[in-house]
Amino acid sequence: MAQQHLDPMDPTAEAVTGEALAGYLRAQATEFLRALRLHRETGGGPAANGTEESVDAARALRHSARRISGSLHTFRPLLDADWSEEMRPELAWLSGTLGLEHAYGSRLERLLLALHRLSGSTPVPAQSVPAVAVVDAGGASAAAAGGRAAGAARVGAAALTDTSGPAGPRSVPERGNLTVGAAKAGALLERQLTLARTRAHSTALQALGSSRFHAVADKVAVLASEVPLTATAPTTDLRPLAAAAEERLTDAIAALPLVTAGHPYNAQALVHGLSPDPSPHPQDGPWHQVRLLLRLHRYAREVLYAGDAPVDVRLLAAGQALNRHRDASEAAAAAAQAARTPRIAPATAYALGVLHADQRHEVEAARFAFQQAWQKQTVSAP
Repeated sequence: MAQQHLDPMDPTAEAVTGEALAGYLRAQATEFLRALRLHRETGGGPAANGTEESVDAARALRHSARRISGSLHTFRPLLDADWSEEMRPELAWLSGTLGLEHAYGSRLERLLLALHRLSGSTPVPAQSVPAVAVVDAGGASAAAAGGRAAGAARVGAAALTDTSGPAGPRSVPERGNLTVGAAKAGALLERQLTLARTRAHSTALQALGSSRFHAVADKVAVLASEVPLTATAPTTDLRPLAAAAEERLTDAIAALPLVTAGHPYNAQALVHGLSPDPSPHPQDGPWHQVRLLLRLHRYAREVLYAGDAPVDVRLLAAGQALNRHRDASEAAAAAAQAARTPRIAPATAYALGVLHADQRHEVEAARFAFQQAWQKQTVSAP
């Protein structure tokens, strides 16, 4: 038991072989099957209007599918190539399909709360930020960051609403105290995102009853007892492959404009801001990629530590900032998409434009929080 708390990346530590990978995959497959059984017993879908147990089961299905898929990607040289390449996209399809409904619901809540905050119709409650997400904005750094540091603290407080948590009923302010433009903007967003959420719910239910899903579940059931390792995997050290995953993350972070993210104002963020092109913001892609690579690195650590990896404050704070970045980016895109609705009133379009700008400021604040968390930990590391 004591060996679980040793650092597997220590060169003097005992090698972590493919047997550890097999044990991890079996454990995740077992969690997948347990969540699937719970989901079927509760008889609910992955929607927020389902029971709490069914929501938890759908979330557990997503988490297990992501961990299996991520491990297949990082340690693919140790697994049967054909099986792995066939399994990974199916797991990605499943986790993505099950997560859409919750994403739309969270996006709507975020935008409606932002409308009320921007309208001044409800006071912004004081929230405490978790210790791992606190950014030190005192002294000279606060002067340098200016409004961005305040934005980072505000976005840091939003981390208390975990997007991976159960999607239960939440208190969203009514539109009664909003201005006419903001109220109409909120109504438009509510119609569009509720429709998208309903469609995502139907898609998820269809997916869970499809032959495609049953094929995935059958393969996971086999994985729970038999992992298709290569002949050399049981004696091969996992640490070089895990280190390669960490190196890919480090390289991707090095390519980010962290110097720009450390300044109060990113003028380049306004480039293409009024473009009619509905494609994602050109600056967001590399940050989303870093978020995915950070997740793969975390999963690789779980494999090395046999599922009992110690909490890494740096990774946790960085991951929270990148999750907030993703949420704000997608919310800004939703506001921009709503503003493209034909024949909306000028006051509605104006409110949506202000909302879009607000969420892009939240994107910048999340980048600033990531830059502070990552570089501060780098400097303080021995």
